[in-house]
Amino acid sequence: MQTSPTPVVAVRELVKHYGAVRAVDGVDFTVTAGEIYALLGLNGAGKTTTIRMLLSMISPTSGSVSLFGEPVTPTARHLWSKVGYLVETPAAYPELTVRQNIAVMARLKRMPAHTVDTTVERLGLTPYADRRSRELSLGNQQRLGLAKALLGQPALLILDEPANGLDPAGVTEIRQLLKDLAAAGAAILLSSHILAEVAKLATRIGIIHHGKMITEIAASDLALHARRRLEIGSRDQRAAARILAEAGYPPQPAGQLLALTADDAVTSPDRIATVLVAAGCPPTHLAIREDDLETVFLRLTRQETHP
Repeated sequence: MQTSPTPVVAVRELVKHYGAVRAVDGVDFTVTAGEIYALLGLNGAGKTTTIRMLLSMISPTSGSVSLFGEPVTPTARHLWSKVGYLVETPAAYPELTVRQNIAVMARLKRMPAHTVDTTVERLGLTPYADRRSRELSLGNQQRLGLAKALLGQPALLILDEPANGLDPAGVTEIRQLLKDLAAAGAAILLSSHILAEVAKLATRIGIIHHGKMITEIAASDLALHARRRLEIGSRDQRAAARILAEAGYPPQPAGQLLALTADDAVTSPDRIATVLVAAGCPPTHLAIREDDLETVFLRLTRQETHP
């Protein structure tokens, strides 16, 4: 029988209390090689606290974290040679240039000197290579932080809000870079509150709310959580609503439109159009809409807050 590979990241019943505040409350998840796992949650949900415990920056109140099958402990220093990370605000020596900052990190990681120029080019920092880091824009400071995290082709990349400060072109570049790294076998764990970007990037999503893991969603299964509806517009919405209700399709308001969620209405919108046309109230708008990740997220977190 074939056994599953050892997860690159394994988090079990992770808890962190600050006095009476339960910042992280029993979180479980794993990340495997080649996977992009996103921790999704509102600001203050517990994402960054979880990542800081993963990196041994803070100690958990209880629970465990393992990387590459080994427990994360203060003495497990050998693990960090395989890990690249960027947590919260990217740190840099303000008086050193971009190239010098990356060179310092390369020496700490015992990387060859040629990796510095390769990394500068890879992150689009060549025009700023000789500029002091304190003179960089927020977006280029973020690129510098990502460049240091990516040195040495880490087997695990842990990123907290990696798109912070980047313009749309930069977000697209980083998205493709992370996809390429995952395709080459790296495990990537990222946290974000940018729902649209997570939907384009992650292979699996863990939704955290008030320190708890509400649910995990595989990107391929997102459609199962996304509700579909038929949106309808007409010149007389009151009449259309009455006609649909009398035909057994009571609509719901959807802004200026009406919405039907019944399966047969969504799968056969022509039937709904026929009902309205036959009653003398033809539709001026008829479209099938599906929840995006933001709608799914809000629905799940609302359920958690108001069971």
